[in-house]
Amino acid sequence: METILKIEEIEKYYGNKSSLTKAINNLSFEVEKGEFVAIMGASGSGKTTLLNLISTIDKVTSGHIYVGGEDITKLRGNRLNKFRREELGFIFQDFNLLDTLTAYENIALALSIQNVKAHDIDERIKKVAGELSIKEVLNKYPYQMSGGQKQRVASARAIITNPKLILADEPTGALDSKSAKMLLERFQYLNKELQATILMVTHDAFTASYATRVIFIKDGKIFNEIHRGEDTRREFFDKIIDVVTMLGGDLNDAL
Repeated sequence: METILKIEEIEKYYGNKSSLTKAINNLSFEVEKGEFVAIMGASGSGKTTLLNLISTIDKVTSGHIYVGGEDITKLRGNRLNKFRREELGFIFQDFNLLDTLTAYENIALALSIQNVKAHDIDERIKKVAGELSIKEVLNKYPYQMSGGQKQRVASARAIITNPKLILADEPTGALDSKSAKMLLERFQYLNKELQATILMVTHDAFTASYATRVIFIKDGKIFNEIHRGEDTRREFFDKIIDVVTMLGGDLNDAL
């Protein structure tokens, strides 16, 4: 298997000498190509910090992060911008769509920046729109779409460039249960059929149950890790709940 993401003994401190907070504590793990990994943990556990470090929004205090074999902790300037543009796909809780552009134009923007030819852009958008069931909204503006449609458009924008790694930050957080289920089923399709590698931060056990592996973080360290294997989604959900219980978390306000 090809290792897409390698986290190697990373630490992250905030504050100064008189008041230091260790958000990430000597954390290491790997994600192979084609995996769908969920990161769970209580508020303040370090899961969002971890995502920010992988996405290069923030910088590690020590340690290394490799994406596709490249140490991204050493990237600067144009090389860093190129990495963000071409190697990562981002899916945010609040969609981050441009209100003045149609769904088609929002998705196309990522390819336009890469100077992809107009004909190729059109072909790729139609293909991904079919995969995510959003063909009917391509000519609509964000205000004309439901939350679920906007999130699927945002997902299309994230995967259209064929990134090595898709990072999803609470992707179902702003969706109703029906829209969330539809989006997660699309994630499963992208993962199984297109071999998309997805790393998703979530507080929700139902959302995490769609992944193939769940990593639980507590106090900036890995607390536990479970694999779905041959389990049904319901069986995997029950195992996730068991770990949540061990963590001492309340599903309603922690995980």
